[in-house]
Amino acid sequence: MPVVFEPTNAAEVLGGMITPAVLISASGTLALSTTNRLGRIVDRVRDLLKQAEALPPWNPADEDAQEKRAHIAEQIAHQSARIRLLQVAVISLYVAIALLVGSSLGIGLSAVAMGRFAWAPVVLGLAGACALLVAGALLIRDARLAVRSTLSEMQYIHRLVARRTGAPLPAPNPSAGAAPAPAA
Repeated sequence: MPVVFEPTNAAEVLGGMITPAVLISASGTLALSTTNRLGRIVDRVRDLLKQAEALPPWNPADEDAQEKRAHIAEQIAHQSARIRLLQVAVISLYVAIALLVGSSLGIGLSAVAMGRFAWAPVVLGLAGACALLVAGALLIRDARLAVRSTLSEMQYIHRLVARRTGAPLPAPNPSAGAAPAPAA
């Protein structure tokens, strides 16, 4: 039986199979982070549900309750948009992991087949990198939505404090990177 690989070739093949591991590791780390984000959204929605259940019966004269209802509805809209983005992002990350593992396996199988399928690991690796890129773009968009939601929450708190105390909270320091508070 002829030897398929020389020992040096086997080492090169194994080295090539390990190469996608860096992207697999990055994808796995992002997948973990993304599922943690999903969990935080679930917790936030449950908190908003408790706040909604604690609202008093409808009374158009109750400004605080009216604004609280509007705030809860706005926050639910933000969380709904975020959870849809994160769902697609985590699926993209899992697809990236599968494609990159397939690329690693393809390198070994291509070597066994004497290079006849050398194109397969390249295609799988490129597709995996593209899935990782898509997930990264979705995670950036989610981060922007999370910031928008937090800024909206802070504006609500400013209005609530101003209405209840007669004096608004001090405006954030624009030089510290925070956006100035809008007029109530």
